Amino acid sequence: MRKNNFIQIITTFERKKDAKLLANILLKKRVAVCIQIIENIESYYWWEGKIEKGKEILLFIKTKEEMYKKIEKIIKENHPYKIPEIISFKIHKGSKEYLKWIKEEIGNNN
Repeated sequence: MRKNNFIQIITTFERKKDAKLLANILLKKRVAVCIQIIENIESYYWWEGKIEKGKEILLFIKTKEEMYKKIEKIIKENHPYKIPEIISFKIHKGSKEYLKWIKEEIGNNN
């Protein structure tokens, strides 16, 4: 397997129903293999010149690097935020079996 071929993308939502909707879209389109939804994240951030805070839901999206642009587009099309968080991290190492599973499932249209 090519090194650095796998990534994890993170994004956040205010409402769980929006997070679940995106997770289902990404999985049905076979551009992601696993999406974890973590609730009750407390976020502090600058917005329009002042510090804001709020509760958010964090999504961890596992995929192949080649799917990044498609996933970014899908997130932007289905996200209520004006500027959604879309950040990607390379998966430098992982179990051989897990990375093989990602490789086999992404884009698999069985």
